[in-house]
Amino acid sequence: MNSEEILARLIAFDTTSTQSNLELIDFVRNLLDDHGIASQLVHNEDQSRANLYTTIGPDNIGGVMLSGHTDVVPTTGQDWNSDPYQMKANADYLIGRGTCDMKGFIACVLAGLPQITTTQLQTPIHLAFSYDEEIGCVGARKLVDSMSTFEVKPRIGLIGEPTDMSMVLGHKGKVSYRVTVNGLSCHSAYISNGVNAVEYAAELIAFIRTMNSRAQQQTIDPSYSVPHSTFHVGNINGGTALNIVPKTCEFEFEIRNLPQEDLDSLVHEIKLYANDVLLVDMQSRYPQSEISFDELSYYPGLHTDPASTVMDYTRRINPVNRRGDNVSFGTEAGLFDSLGINCVVCGPGSIDQAHKPDEFVSRVQMKYCDEMIKNLVHRCRETSEFR
Repeated sequence: MNSEEILARLIAFDTTSTQSNLELIDFVRNLLDDHGIASQLVHNEDQSRANLYTTIGPDNIGGVMLSGHTDVVPTTGQDWNSDPYQMKANADYLIGRGTCDMKGFIACVLAGLPQITTTQLQTPIHLAFSYDEEIGCVGARKLVDSMSTFEVKPRIGLIGEPTDMSMVLGHKGKVSYRVTVNGLSCHSAYISNGVNAVEYAAELIAFIRTMNSRAQQQTIDPSYSVPHSTFHVGNINGGTALNIVPKTCEFEFEIRNLPQEDLDSLVHEIKLYANDVLLVDMQSRYPQSEISFDELSYYPGLHTDPASTVMDYTRRINPVNRRGDNVSFGTEAGLFDSLGINCVVCGPGSIDQAHKPDEFVSRVQMKYCDEMIKNLVHRCRETSEFR
């Protein structure tokens, strides 16, 4: 099967991140088995999802990792002109959920298996396919934990997110939290007898907004279209009726940080204001008052040196010899980088088409990615690297 045929098979699996990806993983494992390649799975707790990892070639050399996530975002509420899980092809584009984000890259990798397996590789190629990237790089964290025990790890990694095949060396990190503020309810005619959870939540939200304003004046990196860290509150829920002082209020916020900034210190500053200022005041009026923070997602940013090995390597195999701008969206590259795997983000399709109805990848982009995989295999056959 060529990459377009494999992509059509991958699209047919509804791997929305709220569902299992095991049917797709079984399809990939069967392809690998057909070529005599053993693979290992790293499951989530209830065994409903799995990461897949395999090494092709010598197992005593670091080699090159090709990485992609198997999950996609939902189509709920989107106005598609065709079935999003049946790939539609025209002269220029391949249309379907996940075509560019990022099953197109995975399809190109799998289409290269006949060439990879009939070649005596001197440098190994590792495949790493994850689950639940779209909800915070959940699966990759388990995969990284497993890989941390490997005696030999990949030395460089190509993360195939849609970049129009440009080579992207940096992306922001992200953390998100649900904050729950608990006060004391009472009749609104006697507000001094209560502790208004909505009002204290509003004060914390205002503090987060102040941090966003301050960030715009501080660390600036013009290589990003949004050149500073950002703080954002996305939803809020509290209170039951206007004449009742609300006991509880919940809201969710996120920080998308420049990788040069310490994400933990930014979170610490918010928690410090919540606990040392707001909660002290709340508990002076009602000792059982609480403010709690529950982490929803986290992944680190990526900041790869332009003079790094992975950039030089990718430039030599990529027919699109173009460096892309740093991006504000996140990828799994930062997690793999934490293992010492020198990463670049490079894959077919544009992020402008991701997550939208009638998502597509161009056939030209798929051709470029196919060519990159072929060039990679040729280099791994000819040269022993990353010992």
